[in-house]
Amino acid sequence: MGQLITQQVINGLALGCVYGLVTLGYSMVYGILEMLNFAHGEVFMIGGMIGFYILQVFLGPAGLNAPAALVLLLMMIGAMAGCSLLGMGIEFIAYRPLRKGGASRLAVLITALAMSILLQNLTALFLGTRAKDYSTYLLIPSDWIIRLGTITITGTQVLIISVTIISMLAVDLFVRRTRFGKAMRATNNDRDAAPFMGISVNFIVTLTFLVGSALAGIGGVLVGLYWTQVDFFMGFAAGFKAFTAAVLGGIGNLRGAMLGGLLLGLAESLAIAFISPTYKDAIALVILVLVLLVRPQGLLGEQLPVKV
Repeated sequence: MGQLITQQVINGLALGCVYGLVTLGYSMVYGILEMLNFAHGEVFMIGGMIGFYILQVFLGPAGLNAPAALVLLLMMIGAMAGCSLLGMGIEFIAYRPLRKGGASRLAVLITALAMSILLQNLTALFLGTRAKDYSTYLLIPSDWIIRLGTITITGTQVLIISVTIISMLAVDLFVRRTRFGKAMRATNNDRDAAPFMGISVNFIVTLTFLVGSALAGIGGVLVGLYWTQVDFFMGFAAGFKAFTAAVLGGIGNLRGAMLGGLLLGLAESLAIAFISPTYKDAIALVILVLVLLVRPQGLLGEQLPVKV
């Protein structure tokens, strides 16, 4: 029993790392704009699609035409770049006009849902509805494993956890140590007063979408490698789980987003082992309801702008 729990904890950490990456984007946008960017899940999905098509470029009859490490790096860089442009485009086309026009939160929420549905259907229309198979075995051979007794850690899990730790540390350092990060925190604290401090709110909002979308792009590639496939509908479930993880950790709190993602991944993995894989997606809903009932501000506290 102990070995099974340990194995599921490792599986849950890998899954939770991906949730954490996607959740960061949610929390960053909410912290500054106090809006739920429901299109973020579709950005994650498109990141997985970009990684798939970059992989196809290097596939030949005999396998990969380039070193696996280089292909993986290009897949992640391509997904980051493509999703960053997409995220900035969504903000500029869909959200900025509403923000400048003083639209209500309900209007912004409806727009976010509309963007999510639009991106999902455009992907299905142009890329098809069939799942795209990642050739993970060519990039990370199945015999790349670490055995600790009966516990197995795969090469894919090591990659996911390593990339996530590096990404999260980089974002944390960026937000807390750099000039742009300090401007983001100032805008988060008081968006109305930020311009008087010489901060361009439009630039900071665009930067927030860029960073959050880049993280979602990485997450899309990692999920493709982990589950060995991506499809046009995967963004919906990921978006809902990212929202749940954000609420769990404290929406608007970046470290809370990381913690919430990890805890959600652990809960889902343990539920698969001890309840049933059928109900793994329902776990997020149960956790969301419990958190809202018991501690609605989240584990690390909700960070909202100060209003005077």
